[in-house]
Amino acid sequence: MKPVQTGIESLLADPPPILQGKRLGLLANPASVACPEGNQRFRSTRVLIANYYPGQLKALFSPQHGFFAEKQANMVPSGDLIDPVLNIPIFSLYGKTRMPTKAMLEPIDILIVDLQDVGTRVYTFIYTMALCLQAARAHHKQVLILDRPNPIGGNRIEGNSLKPEYTSFVGMYPIPMCHGLTIGELALLFNDHFGIGCELTVTPMAGWKREMFFQDTGLHWIPPSPNLPTPTSALVYPGQVLWEGTNVSEGRGTTQPFEILGAPFFDTARLEARIPEDKLAGVHLRPLAFEPTSDKWEKRLCRGFQLHIIDTRTYHPYKTTLSLLQAVVSVHQDAFQWKPPPYEYEFEKLPFDLITGDPSVRKAVEGLDPLENLEQTWAEELKCFEEIRKPYLLYE
Repeated sequence: MKPVQTGIESLLADPPPILQGKRLGLLANPASVACPEGNQRFRSTRVLIANYYPGQLKALFSPQHGFFAEKQANMVPSGDLIDPVLNIPIFSLYGKTRMPTKAMLEPIDILIVDLQDVGTRVYTFIYTMALCLQAARAHHKQVLILDRPNPIGGNRIEGNSLKPEYTSFVGMYPIPMCHGLTIGELALLFNDHFGIGCELTVTPMAGWKREMFFQDTGLHWIPPSPNLPTPTSALVYPGQVLWEGTNVSEGRGTTQPFEILGAPFFDTARLEARIPEDKLAGVHLRPLAFEPTSDKWEKRLCRGFQLHIIDTRTYHPYKTTLSLLQAVVSVHQDAFQWKPPPYEYEFEKLPFDLITGDPSVRKAVEGLDPLENLEQTWAEELKCFEEIRKPYLLYE
């Protein structure tokens, strides 16, 4: 099977006239590479652009986790650097500022964005992009998005939409937890529907279809951030990220972040008995034990589960983790806790509510309400989002 051609490869195959003679900036990280055959395979987007447009690349920009994805979890800032290969500045957009300043944008005419998103509302890369669109509009710069696959597919729409009063850096716009859009499609949606209004161009992929999961693309997975090491970790992330708002380990500090969960107080037998089989479509829970080397429960023995995805088409990550969470609340109500603030530069609201974007989700979990009732309240939101996103779909 011929691999999907990503936006950077499309750009190199047919360079757009708008870049000629322009001063360029690039928002990227280690997952920003070209993956065709030959001597360009795995070469960094920044090096390729510098080679194809000699002297035009003036500045680099980095999202959360740093330009080299060396930083760990939330609120660990990155500093500005000088790129050791190109000898140009790298401006951190996860440190003193999360939006490019006028001074940062002064050396450039066009900001190119090449980031691997993971298809989940709470992933900060898409909001770094959105803030770049806002800054570009304010300072009269153009933006070019180099598109990449949504690794969890283009048809998966799941979960509640964000409530406006829970806007944060893990949720800036009222979209569902799984939005089913590529980063290029999201840019078009943010820019037009949500009224940013910058001068925006998207370089699309070739060969990507909406039904594709990452394993169907023929591309090689490069972790976009330290705790999403595999396509499976990205697939479970829309649900498993919920544990970040609790005292249950989401597997940080292990070799399988987000694929495993647990805590010292877990009774796996009781938890398994509490979870109805029909809530685990497409996934198998395997009991295990682990000791995180960092983060929650560092160097403490935790018991819990690994999620083994049996069928990607029937697995629903958000619903699955909510079912697990409700079981934990039911069985371990004395030991389980919601994690207190801060979370992603928010210091008042509960992290769990910021992640879900709606406190009614937490209340339904606490009250052990049937999840079907909760899902029914999302049905109209999801139907509306389906219609909202249609004009921005670039792929069948």
